[in-house]
Amino acid sequence: MNIHTFLEHHGISRNPFAEEDAQTDPVFKEFCISSAYHPVWDKVYGDPSEPSTAIVFGAKGAGKTAIGLQIDRHLDRYNRQHLNNRTYVIRYDDFNPFLDHFQERLPRRLAKKPEKTLDAWRLWDHIDAILCLGVTRLVDRVLDQNNANDSVATEVREEDLRKLERHQARDLLLLSLAYDQSTGESFSDRWNGLRKKLGYRNWSVRWDFWLAIAGLVVALVLSGWLAYSERLSLGWSAVVFLLVSFAGSAHYKLRWLRCWWMARGIRKHMRVGKRDIHTLHKTLLSIPYSELASQPLPRFDRTDDRYEMLSKFQSVLARLGFSGVIVLIDRVDEPHLLGGKPELMRRFVWPLLDNKLLKHSGVGLKLLLPQELHRDVERETREFHERARLDKQNLIPSFHWTGEALYDLAQSRLIACAAEGQTPEPRNLFDDNISYERLLAAMQSLRVPRHLFRFLYRVLVEHCNKYTDSDPHYKIDANTFETTLAVYMKDLESTGG
Repeated sequence: MNIHTFLEHHGISRNPFAEEDAQTDPVFKEFCISSAYHPVWDKVYGDPSEPSTAIVFGAKGAGKTAIGLQIDRHLDRYNRQHLNNRTYVIRYDDFNPFLDHFQERLPRRLAKKPEKTLDAWRLWDHIDAILCLGVTRLVDRVLDQNNANDSVATEVREEDLRKLERHQARDLLLLSLAYDQSTGESFSDRWNGLRKKLGYRNWSVRWDFWLAIAGLVVALVLSGWLAYSERLSLGWSAVVFLLVSFAGSAHYKLRWLRCWWMARGIRKHMRVGKRDIHTLHKTLLSIPYSELASQPLPRFDRTDDRYEMLSKFQSVLARLGFSGVIVLIDRVDEPHLLGGKPELMRRFVWPLLDNKLLKHSGVGLKLLLPQELHRDVERETREFHERARLDKQNLIPSFHWTGEALYDLAQSRLIACAAEGQTPEPRNLFDDNISYERLLAAMQSLRVPRHLFRFLYRVLVEHCNKYTDSDPHYKIDANTFETTLAVYMKDLESTGG
């Protein structure tokens, strides 16, 4: 018996349970993303006008990625309705590039073992990674690149760019210098394109370079004249040449050395991105040193500079129509360096659990974390809890689903796939001797949506394999239901799911 024949009999035009991953699930993205919510939705989503942090611990398949996609979709809708008070969204969920860059920068003795690599990871590395994502995307918007996947909700308007004051344009250029990780074109071309787009004029920055050239010319002429006229010996003429040329170039040499030292610091201490000293040095030389002095840059191993850079990023965003920032943090069990191991995930995530960052004004972090980490949180020291202050965050200790909530979720997917005018229900797929209470109990035992969808898909296949198209049966009997459920639960136990 064909499974589509069975579904069409119940008014369902396509299989609602064929997909398991929210990111590739068309049923979820087309319908359920705006109609099927977990009961803790409001606490996790919060109010976009006042970004807040939420920490969710959930088992695999519980729907953490799904709720992250829902937050993203709802923020896009909010931004469309509040174009002058939007929320800037940073998706911090692909950690491999940052971990790879970080590992490359460590001494070989630390880079060999994941444990030692992650022990060297600090809070400022997380902030650097978040700023890399946020700044790269913002520069793309300013330069009007890669807009195919974006909308009016994320665009940077010309009239807002013109509102940037010179110090804010400089701040965006410094943020780009440190954090822009685009590989679409050379960094120098991209940075100069951004500078021109912002109207940041730096024609006076090279006055000391031309002064050095002029000093060299004067030194050559003067020393040559003194030697030729025999007013001084050749040796003393050489001394005059050195003194005059040095006097003319002293300011430029000092600025050159200061910018080189800054470039070296950024290259050494911004460990999650790609930068080379030569490019950084050349770019720093194109900014007047008076505008570089005392500016925070990620050139030391400390968080203070990063918080200042984050605040500057927020200030620029506010001028461009973004009043808040939301950082979506998900899929921490997927990086190849972590390998899904709780002890490695803990080393990676724990630096983020710092109350100063979690409560940073105007920034809301949505941390969607594996359930295993909550057990580690409960075993942590008093010092950890004083630093993290999880009691002040919107903490969801378990992304739990009841049988009733899972039933409603299954029904929403059936309705999403229903033929026009049809309203199918899960209970209608099963024989009448399978009670509603038994269905709820079975769904409760499956615990999470992923297992529910896998089981329902499997039971549909098992049922259809028992019958032919010439002798169809359109109700799943109790024996098939119970047998398939027992086998599935045994599989779960054997795999540790």
